[in-house]
Amino acid sequence: MEKPGFLKEKYNLHNTPEVDSAAKRTEAKTKEKVSQKPEARIQNYLDRLKHLALDPDKKQKREMFGYEPRPRALSLLREMVMNKYVRPNKEKMAEGAARVEERAARELGIEAHYGEQELEQRGEIAVEDLEKSLDEWIKYLSDANEPYPIWFRYYVFRNILDLGDYDKDKGEFTKRSEGTIRLFPEVDRGALGYVQERMEASKDLEALERLLKAQKTIDTPQDQLITKEKAVSFAKLSFAKQYAEGIKQAGEITSEMREEKGGKWVKYQKGTDPTALWASLQNKGTAWCTKGFATAETQLKSGDFYVYYTNDKQGKPTIPRIAIRMQEDSIGEVRGVADNDQNLEGNMADIAEKKMAELPGAERYRKASADMKTLTAIDKKVRSGQELKKDDLIFLYEINSSIEGFGYQRDPRIEELRSKRNSKEDAPIVLDCKPEEIAHSTGDVDDNTKAYIGKLPLGIFDTSNRRILPEGVEHIYTSFPEGKIRKMEVFIGGKSKEELKKELAMKNIKVTSYATSVMDGNNFTIKESSEKLELVRLTVKDLGFSNSATTQEIFDKAKTLGLDLCPAEVGPNLRLQYENQPLGEWVYVAMKPITDSGGNPRVFNLVRDVDGLWLHGYWANPDSRWRPGSEFVFCLRK
Repeated sequence: MEKPGFLKEKYNLHNTPEVDSAAKRTEAKTKEKVSQKPEARIQNYLDRLKHLALDPDKKQKREMFGYEPRPRALSLLREMVMNKYVRPNKEKMAEGAARVEERAARELGIEAHYGEQELEQRGEIAVEDLEKSLDEWIKYLSDANEPYPIWFRYYVFRNILDLGDYDKDKGEFTKRSEGTIRLFPEVDRGALGYVQERMEASKDLEALERLLKAQKTIDTPQDQLITKEKAVSFAKLSFAKQYAEGIKQAGEITSEMREEKGGKWVKYQKGTDPTALWASLQNKGTAWCTKGFATAETQLKSGDFYVYYTNDKQGKPTIPRIAIRMQEDSIGEVRGVADNDQNLEGNMADIAEKKMAELPGAERYRKASADMKTLTAIDKKVRSGQELKKDDLIFLYEINSSIEGFGYQRDPRIEELRSKRNSKEDAPIVLDCKPEEIAHSTGDVDDNTKAYIGKLPLGIFDTSNRRILPEGVEHIYTSFPEGKIRKMEVFIGGKSKEELKKELAMKNIKVTSYATSVMDGNNFTIKESSEKLELVRLTVKDLGFSNSATTQEIFDKAKTLGLDLCPAEVGPNLRLQYENQPLGEWVYVAMKPITDSGGNPRVFNLVRDVDGLWLHGYWANPDSRWRPGSEFVFCLRK
């Protein structure tokens, strides 16, 4: 049972339109009346919310959300939230951002003024930044693998929408105002675990007694022990104050502690009492949600839990540095304490890798483990004043593949190390040429040019026109290193639809219902004989659109560069052949959209997430808008 009584008292939730709507939908589906009791109506609403946003039984159609497919209803919920809380305030956000930047410029003695076009751009950027910060909450709270009950997820998300950023000096959160450009607060998983355990204790006598017993095992001072009165008082606080208190309880891992590598692994067995695990994490500086008693209890119900503790000043292994959570009989996640996103510290990579090698499911983390070791080695070189070699730079600039890690976000060392480099000086080393052999405009191109870094001129990919770029040009970038233009090859033709579907299934590639619907469409055709096509990958930004662009604008611009749309069969064939796709990468196939069974135009989308390789069918109206980072694959014109 959830906590309908708490939500009734807190928000009078049973009398809201959304609860009424949920009751009507349930009654229409089951042909049975939903009780008029407030708790029953709220519980029905929570059950429906769980079904839509988490879809634990995976009955819904899936759409990509971040690095993995999530229930389609979640995408609809995201749009509703963004349309209500973010996008309507675009003009105010643009004005606010412009005023801040103008003041900063005046302080430097620079006169700056934003016209209509500049304000439009600032608004686009502000909206995108806010959407990204809110997406982190949506992704986290909608993850069915996270240990929170649905009532708590609802409670947190409802309140996050009103919070600004955290003022560390004051130890409190600012309140959001309409049109603010301040991002939503960061997700602090440890603080959320703390809030949940206190909330549980305020409503559940057993939970209170378990928490009190656990506190006593770590010799908590008498005045800090939980009581019914304290728990109830905590539950009455605003979420902003609850969350701030949770953040203050974090503790700290000092730089001296981080240097220590010696220690030992401790296994907490599935189904055992969570007290020992919970107690070992209190005030130790981890951002793990397992710091919450209820969270630790939930996670131990799903599998074993391993923690690597390094030695403290007394030589005892008490400082948690690595966590490996098992999901039944396979590794569920690997987390560290480098930052709030739970990345692994560099000196912990080897230790984590050795332990993972002993456990089932380690293969999916192999590249992340190797990348973290390489990144740590480069970090050590830089700190000791050593020069980075060509291979180091190729890795750091992610020329051949993206760098994978263990945290929720990219390892911050990547940007930190890059910020200390001069990319213009590094480019000739990485591209294996002299500075004068790199052209930055068509006027710089000559017979000795080996690389081009700059805006893509019209006809640049037209192989019949060698006046723009001679054959000797090996590398094309719109900017270095992030703007690399990559080419691929794909073989198409010679296979029926049934053969393609069978091969996708044999390779354990997941195909969404939308992609299947596109393949079953009348306009999905296949060449009789096999043929090799050369492909070019471009982002919307590469095409010259700094903010966003429609499907039609993207396709029209690519045509002026000498590229064509792909035959539809490129989608499933490229999915079969592109087996080493990096984790989290999305690639859209630029093709004439095919209408699915529901009458919606779609293009193929290739994705690799934590569950493996996916072939997806993505909505693509001519006026659908795409973000600057959206990447398409086009055919090189013959």
